[in-house]
Amino acid sequence: MTNRLVLTGLLGTTLLGVSLAQSAGWLTIGRDRLCVTEGAIEKTADNRLSVNVPKMRAYVTEWTVQSAEVRFTYLGGTSKESALGSGTIRRQFGLKLRAQDPCNLVYAIWRIDPESKLVVSVKRNPGAHASAECGNRGYENIKPRTASALPRLEPGHSHTLRAEMKDTELRVFADNHEVWEGDVGSDAAKLEGPVGIRSDNARLEFEFMAREAKAPHPGYVKACKSGSGDE
Repeated sequence: MTNRLVLTGLLGTTLLGVSLAQSAGWLTIGRDRLCVTEGAIEKTADNRLSVNVPKMRAYVTEWTVQSAEVRFTYLGGTSKESALGSGTIRRQFGLKLRAQDPCNLVYAIWRIDPESKLVVSVKRNPGAHASAECGNRGYENIKPRTASALPRLEPGHSHTLRAEMKDTELRVFADNHEVWEGDVGSDAAKLEGPVGIRSDNARLEFEFMAREAKAPHPGYVKACKSGSGDE
């Protein structure tokens, strides 16, 4: 009897833990919840989002957990291309985490061309808070603890990209398979900001999701500052 009671108590505690863990679900982020700081995001006839410009940057204006997912159809490259601040031309898109400002944030980027791979970068420029102040400086590519190959993107094919960050630990998934896992460092974990999305020279149709915070931040709404896109 005692063993049964202990087992029942443990099971109840476990179920409570599972219930609490699942109490905050995924939010579908519509166009009205995104601040587009560079480029444009449009709505499709079936209420998906789309990007058709060489450079797009956006962040979520509501308080969420540092978990984001994009469910996308890759449509190929844009008709015109834009170089990065370094002069390099890449076709890529990805997720932004802890996007404190254009100079201080974490990236999980799916590079498409010239090479298909997942790159995690921390951009840190203490004291700088606008693109004009930092440009493309302050990037550090983070070496993963474990990693695996990404599927090659072909126009018309659909995939998912998800990033989940807790403290210094970051995990990135492609099509629900973990492709990157590692420690991004204490400086990155100290950044305070929303999740977001970016693209370079890639056309996409997508749904953007962010995990709802269990407790809303008191009065949190991040003001939209268009034109403040990051490099």
